[in-house]
Amino acid sequence: MGLFLTLAFLFFIGSVFGWVLELFFRRFISAANPERKWINPGFCTGPYLPLYGAGLCILFLIASLENTGLISDPFWEKAVLFLWMAVCMTAIEYVAGILMIRVAKVRLWDYSHEWGNIQGIICPKFSLAWAVLGAAYYFFIHPHILGALQWLAQNLAFSFVIGMFYGVFFIDLAHSVQLTAKLKQFAEENDVVIRYENLKAHLRSVQERNAQKYHFFRPFHTSRALAEHLQERLELVKKDLREGRQSDLVFARRGRK
Repeated sequence: MGLFLTLAFLFFIGSVFGWVLELFFRRFISAANPERKWINPGFCTGPYLPLYGAGLCILFLIASLENTGLISDPFWEKAVLFLWMAVCMTAIEYVAGILMIRVAKVRLWDYSHEWGNIQGIICPKFSLAWAVLGAAYYFFIHPHILGALQWLAQNLAFSFVIGMFYGVFFIDLAHSVQLTAKLKQFAEENDVVIRYENLKAHLRSVQERNAQKYHFFRPFHTSRALAEHLQERLELVKKDLREGRQSDLVFARRGRK
């Protein structure tokens, strides 16, 4: 199987399994979800996180550089390998986060309360988590991945599943970009950055308070226009600030974490 098809498959697997990982992390571990509710993570509507897909491709390419002979000691060779995995994954996370904030005016995640964070986008805690995931990939997945890909390439169902995934993914991506454009317009008009996950949580609470159905895969689908929700929330935030009360975290001023 060619490198392009290998990376295409890895992107598919990484995106889907990354979504599952984040789903359970937010449900059972994340401090940002004290109510322990199921939350659809990420930027897209469907069950995939492109950041993890790109990350798995990077892990595959880095692991493939093993045994280059640059480091003779096997222990230090693997230590440097895992370090590079953590650095590259952290770099991907930072670039994706900073682009969304500066271009789309949307903050997809927030590590502002984590020790050693940089702009609330990356922090040592999650860089260490990337290193652990890289080590898990190296020991449990990478040794078997080429054989699995060769077996899958001989089955027509493989091509069908990959084609279906990318067809749905690009349609979903186009829809998500349109949604982000609306959020960007509102953010620029009001000189704010919108915290994406907090906005989803806010809309969910509104739906539940009004005894309306909450759409897990369409968290922004409500009986009212999204702009109305945003304007109403912003007015309440401004009122809280005028009265000296702690405001919620749906919005952040530009330049702040």
